[in-house]
Amino acid sequence: MSEEMKKLFEERLGRYHAAIALEPHDRIPIASGSNYFAEVYSGNTKQETIYDPEKWLQAEVKFCQDFPEVDVLRDNRVYGPLFDALDVKTYRLPGRDLAPDTQFQFVETDYMKEDEYDDLINDPPGFMIDILLPRILGELGNKGTGRSYVAMLKAGMAQVMFGGVMRTRGMVLEQQCGMPQPMSGFFLTPFDALADAMRGMTGTFMDMFRQPDKVLAACDVLVQEMAHLALSMADPLKRYPIFVPLHKAIFMSPDQFDTFYWPSFKKVMEIIIDAGYNIRAYLEGDWGKFWHHMREMPKGRVLCDIDNQGDIYQAKKDLGGYQCIAGGVQDSMLILGTPDQVREHVRELCQTVGQGGGYIISGGCSFPYDAKPENFRAMVEAVMEYGWHDKTVKAKPKTAPPAGKLEALKPRRVLTPWETKKAELGTIQGDENLIKKNWEQLESMAHTFMWQWTL
Repeated sequence: MSEEMKKLFEERLGRYHAAIALEPHDRIPIASGSNYFAEVYSGNTKQETIYDPEKWLQAEVKFCQDFPEVDVLRDNRVYGPLFDALDVKTYRLPGRDLAPDTQFQFVETDYMKEDEYDDLINDPPGFMIDILLPRILGELGNKGTGRSYVAMLKAGMAQVMFGGVMRTRGMVLEQQCGMPQPMSGFFLTPFDALADAMRGMTGTFMDMFRQPDKVLAACDVLVQEMAHLALSMADPLKRYPIFVPLHKAIFMSPDQFDTFYWPSFKKVMEIIIDAGYNIRAYLEGDWGKFWHHMREMPKGRVLCDIDNQGDIYQAKKDLGGYQCIAGGVQDSMLILGTPDQVREHVRELCQTVGQGGGYIISGGCSFPYDAKPENFRAMVEAVMEYGWHDKTVKAKPKTAPPAGKLEALKPRRVLTPWETKKAELGTIQGDENLIKKNWEQLESMAHTFMWQWTL
């Protein structure tokens, strides 16, 4: 990396870190967690983005060159070949199931049945591989066939390919563009994991009334699953927050939220923060009746994205001084407004919500695909004119705090523990730890892959 790019990378990352930590920085960061506009800005279709990594990267590089004021960049998270290898039924993809320029869609149903809670609670790995995955992954529907075996082989290879794509992408953006990522790794709240990919929203909400103890027990089990998933994919250097999108809370009453959603979610966040990571949470929909709970977390450790339906001004009043917030530029304005309207609105945001720091300019949890380029440019220019706090401040990237004891994180449950494999092997002639270490690493990776394919 050239000295110029290194300096630019550290300047952007330092600004981003300082905003999240509620510390002094020079200006409001332009740092959306999901910049879908960047995918299509260069003319690529949505199908090309998820199937052609070279075109995807070329589009990002062009975006970085044309909008150097932007501080972080993340857009696509879907890799079409992996979804095809397994026939993932939870997604419809552009160019395959949908028109090439249509956004991918999530398909939700009750892949887990109402009488299967005990299977999940008592043996999460066994439940995943024996019950859930054959229903979600079409290629595994006929278990034990040659095609199902080859599908798993192809999926493993596709997972490795996607990992290579992401590593290359990260290095190119960092070394050639000086561009950091907004987050690395992800998880769902335990309730959302249950309601999104297992029971579905209808099933889970009915279960809240018909068998609430089972829902709570499942969420408690999923605390460990989601914590391990988050940490297994996180940035080892701890530069970037871990991402969590929040889905089902807005359909709950405050009492339901306090009972079913928040306790297990809070436990996962506490484990992640204890491990030395920050969290970036998409408060999807209007979280106004719930976001005060984020004040229960350590200050400056949870970046809260306020969606289009939320009141960014009220969020600043309620969370200011406790957690950094992002948002304020509604999708409708970026898509349908004029540059003058965007510029005036961003000026107001900078002079109100942006005062005192702890604010990141963004759309409602993303910059939308259909944003007009001239409106995006107007937003950037307005931040560069009105978004300065103190030009003399040069925030540096923060060193991650040391990990705690992680007493709340239990050993990961896997399908075939080492003790089982050891008994099958019989007497081990050499160093058992050399064999055990690699066995457990591969078991853990396989379990991570299963959750990625599910969520």
